[in-house]
Amino acid sequence: MGKPSLERITKVDLRRLARIAADEREDFFARHAEWKLLYARRLLCTALCGQSALHFCNGTTGIEEFEVWSFYAAHAEAPFPHHRHSYRDFGNPKFGRAGGSDSYVGRRIRLTGRSISSRPGDDPVVSLQRYLRSGRTQSARQLRSSVAVLIEPESHLAYVAWPTLVS
Repeated sequence: MGKPSLERITKVDLRRLARIAADEREDFFARHAEWKLLYARRLLCTALCGQSALHFCNGTTGIEEFEVWSFYAAHAEAPFPHHRHSYRDFGNPKFGRAGGSDSYVGRRIRLTGRSISSRPGDDPVVSLQRYLRSGRTQSARQLRSSVAVLIEPESHLAYVAWPTLVS
């Protein structure tokens, strides 16, 4: 994938990731009206996760790609399609380019969505922490072993939602 970037992630970068995630969601819902009906108004939060989130916290881990997760309040009719992943370009070479891709200007962003047991309007931090603590899904267990930094909603920008002191 290339050499990890040690460049510092700022709040400006987190906002850029949030905009890219929002654009990706808008594109997905424009192509899938059935999912738009169920989930377009159920977004709880978006988080930078994994290695890139750990790098945001410690500044030494390095970034190979950004891992961004959008978490939705579960709908009774169907879970959000959890096997769906999308990739976008950070669009700025600040962190270097995605290894192996001549078409990317910056690092690759892997975007994933999950529905979690919650209701629209619930506290995003409490909802995300409850999901990670439960460890009921492979995704929850995977994410629980790392870091989650909120990038949406804006009011929670850069809040380290996981790990917590009370895990």
